[in-house]
Amino acid sequence: MPSPVKPQRESLELVVLGVLAEEPLYGYSIIKRVANRSDDAIRLTAGVLYPLLHELEAARLIQSTWETVRSDRAGESSAGRKRKWYHLTAKGRRRLHQRITAHRAFQSMIEAFFPPPADEEAAT
Repeated sequence: MPSPVKPQRESLELVVLGVLAEEPLYGYSIIKRVANRSDDAIRLTAGVLYPLLHELEAARLIQSTWETVRSDRAGESSAGRKRKWYHLTAKGRRRLHQRITAHRAFQSMIEAFFPPPADEEAAT
């Protein structure tokens, strides 16, 4: 398992927009999805995620809706607890596409400075 990494804010935006592009999620499910997809290398905390979600929502890249969740064990009179779901807006999809394009261009440029892999080097 890789060591946990502390991604920069720009990378976290890309990661969160990427998982929300798949389907609407609530905060805890975003944390779990990111951890699973990164083999636990990226471990978001509530203290990092929720301010980022707030910023993304203020920028209209995501929208949220509230849902009342009732436990199977709760009685009819139980009000349940609220869960906030986040989904990507059209503006958020455009930003995600721009960020992916920029990330791939940057990655390609940086790779020009890497030595060839050992197996390519041996063949020459």
